[in-house]
Amino acid sequence: MTRHLSTSLLLLAFVPIVAQSTQNVVQESFTLSVTTTGLEYPWEITWGPDGHLWVTERTAKRVTRVNPVDGTKNIAVTIPEAFQSVAQDGVLGLALHPRLLQEVGEDYVYVAFTYQEDSRPRLKVRRFFYDSVTRTLESPVDLIVGLPAHDDHVAGRLAIGRDEKLYLTIGDQGSNWLQNHCNLNLAQDLPTASDVQARNWASYEGKVLRLNFDGSIPSDNPSIGGVRSHIFSYGHRNPQGLAFALDGLLYASEHGPSTDDELNLIESGQNYGWPLVAGYQDDQSYAYFNWSASRPESCDALEFSTTEIPASVPRKLETAWSHPDFQPPLQTFFTVPNDYDFVGQGGATIAPSSLGIYTLREDGIPGWADSLLVPGMIKGRLYRQKLSADGRLAVGDPFELFRTANRYRDVALNPNGRTIYIATDNAGRTTGRNGEMTEELEHPGAIIQYTYDDQP
Repeated sequence: MTRHLSTSLLLLAFVPIVAQSTQNVVQESFTLSVTTTGLEYPWEITWGPDGHLWVTERTAKRVTRVNPVDGTKNIAVTIPEAFQSVAQDGVLGLALHPRLLQEVGEDYVYVAFTYQEDSRPRLKVRRFFYDSVTRTLESPVDLIVGLPAHDDHVAGRLAIGRDEKLYLTIGDQGSNWLQNHCNLNLAQDLPTASDVQARNWASYEGKVLRLNFDGSIPSDNPSIGGVRSHIFSYGHRNPQGLAFALDGLLYASEHGPSTDDELNLIESGQNYGWPLVAGYQDDQSYAYFNWSASRPESCDALEFSTTEIPASVPRKLETAWSHPDFQPPLQTFFTVPNDYDFVGQGGATIAPSSLGIYTLREDGIPGWADSLLVPGMIKGRLYRQKLSADGRLAVGDPFELFRTANRYRDVALNPNGRTIYIATDNAGRTTGRNGEMTEELEHPGAIIQYTYDDQP
C-alpha cells in the first residue's frame, strides 16, 4: 500500500495557534507508505542493528521486531506480569545496548514497564538477553523496581547515552490534574539520604533518571540538595521523549497543561520548573493552582476545572517563584496569551509523545541536519525544530510536516536518512487533514513511513 503524495508536502513554518496565517512555506516531497499494521498501541519504535524496527506494544505487553521491507512481525517477548489498565501504562520504553549483535556478549535489551505491587501500580526496568538464533528475549533481570507509576503521566521513556548510562523518564503521575487533582505534585520534591538508602523512590516523580547498566546510582550523578540519587534532572510534568545528539547532548519533549508543550535540553542537576512554571516563566496562560492545599474547603469536595478555579485553591504566578538551577525550555509549542479562549478554541497543545534527532549531514535530506523531530498526537503532525550548530539553541520556529488524521506516537529513522517511520495509536482524538477534530484515524495501530524524494 503505497501512495505518492499528489502535491508536494507543505512544510509550514510553525506559528502560534492564534495566528491566522502561515509564513515561509517550503516544499519538499515524500512518499507515504504503510510499513505494517495490526499493532496494539505501539509505544516505542527503535531501529535495530539487525535492520529491523524494534517495537513495544503497550497494551499487548510485548516487544515485537518488524521487518521494514515486508512488514512481517516477530514477537521477541511477551511480559504477562506487565500491568495495563488505562491509557498510559503497560510495556513502555525500550533501549538497545550499543554493542548489541557485535558478538561481544553484550546482546542486551532494556525494557521499562508497569506492574502491580501490593495492589498498586509501579514501574520497573528489566534487562533481557537477545538470542539471535531464536530471535527472542530471554534471561530477564530486574535492574530497578518500585519506581512511581499511576494511571496518568507515567512517561517511562528509555535511552542510552554516549556515556553508556541508562536514562529513564518518570512523569508526575498526573498529580494536580483531572482525576488526580487532589494528589500533591512531587516534581519539585527531592529524596533524602535515608530515602535512597531504603530504596524509597516516591520522590522520583517528575524526574529524568540516570542509571548504571546494573540499575545502580552512577558515582558522577549530580548531588541535588546534598543527596546523590538516580535523579539527573527534575521539575518535569510528562517527559515522553528522549533523544541524544552525537556529541552527547540530551533532549526531551514534554507535555504541557493544555498549553506550553516543551522541548528541553536536559542538563545535570537542573530544575525545569514544573509545576510552578509551564514553558517560559512569563505568566502567560498558566499559574500554579495547588488543589491539594485547598482550604477551608477540602479538595475532595471540589470538581476539577482548568477554567473555573475555586477561591479556596491557592494560586501562584510563574514569576513569583525563583530557583538558581531553573532551566527554561529551548522551545515551546503554543505559548498563548492570557486572553486565549481554551473553551472555545480548545487546548493549545500538540501532545508531544516522543522525540527523534536527525544528524545525517551527507546524503541526508538537505537542511535537516541538527534537527529535532517531534511527533504530535493531538495535531496529527510531525514537527521539525532546527538547532544551532552547538545544539544549545532552537533556531526559528518548528516546521510542520506530514499532516494526516493519525495520532503520532513515536518516530524512528532509517540509517539512510531518507526514510522516517512513525508509530500510530489505535484510537483517540486528533486533528484531520483539514483542521477538524476527529476520532476516525487513517492508520490505527500501524507504522507508516515517509520516504524523501530527491525531485519534488
